[in-house]
Amino acid sequence: MWMNVLAVLQWRQLYDQLSSSLFQWRLLDVFCAVVLGFLLFSRVNEQRTLWLLRGYLFLVFLAWFVQWSETLPLTSTFIDALVLACSLSLAILWQGELRRLMELLGTGKLAVLLGNPQSRLRTTASTVAQLTDAAGRLSKSRRGALIVVDLGSDLRPEDFLNPGITIDAQLSKELLLNLFAADTPLHDGAVVIKGNRIISAGVILPLSRQGVSRYGTRHLAALGITERFDRCICVVISEESGTLSLANQGKLERPITSSRLQDLLTELIAASVSSAAVKAPSPRSVKQGTQEFRP
Repeated sequence: MWMNVLAVLQWRQLYDQLSSSLFQWRLLDVFCAVVLGFLLFSRVNEQRTLWLLRGYLFLVFLAWFVQWSETLPLTSTFIDALVLACSLSLAILWQGELRRLMELLGTGKLAVLLGNPQSRLRTTASTVAQLTDAAGRLSKSRRGALIVVDLGSDLRPEDFLNPGITIDAQLSKELLLNLFAADTPLHDGAVVIKGNRIISAGVILPLSRQGVSRYGTRHLAALGITERFDRCICVVISEESGTLSLANQGKLERPITSSRLQDLLTELIAASVSSAAVKAPSPRSVKQGTQEFRP
């Protein structure tokens, strides 16, 4: 009899140890999930992206809870299928960002994922200085220009009527002035900038339908691209008057001085890069109501 009691006690102790270990692993699991969720939310600063991410994480949590309860097998199967479908949809929407993430993980550049605020601030100051100086010189000489700054919309060649010529060069005022020189074949198109790099030149942008009678083609192009993509801005220099303008989210601020342009660029670019060196996956918000023309 005593042997049976000892055996029961031993099994009880083993069960308690396993239960305690399982509980600890579950706590670790929850902690890791919370940390990953926090990192994702901290990298997102677009409202639409935040809504999508919240909805997706809610479905994931609901699927985990139903599986953990083990009382609703049919509901669990349905939610699992829904999570899978949403995962595939988000993978298609965020393929550019996911590709960038895989490249960073594969090359071991984990520090880039966490970001270096001091380096980003230096990049921001340099970018703003180069853009402001170039825009001021173009304005004084009345040379028309269209400069698109991608703040996280992940602009791709298929987003334009004509993607222009790939440049992929370090941003500098000298290069910008050369690209918009009247005797160059690329001066009629737009220049696309991301970070401190000039991505492409001679780009043909979509035109907005608003203010057709009030604005020229360059201003309509600036409105068109910022209407379609929330996270990009466009600097416009009028060829007729040399007026400086800045388009942001389908709104045009004009005329502005060089100092005002510098303040706006500092605010918008710094707000974008300070949130993350690599933005969390976000869909490229495309709005309707634009036409495509050659500026």
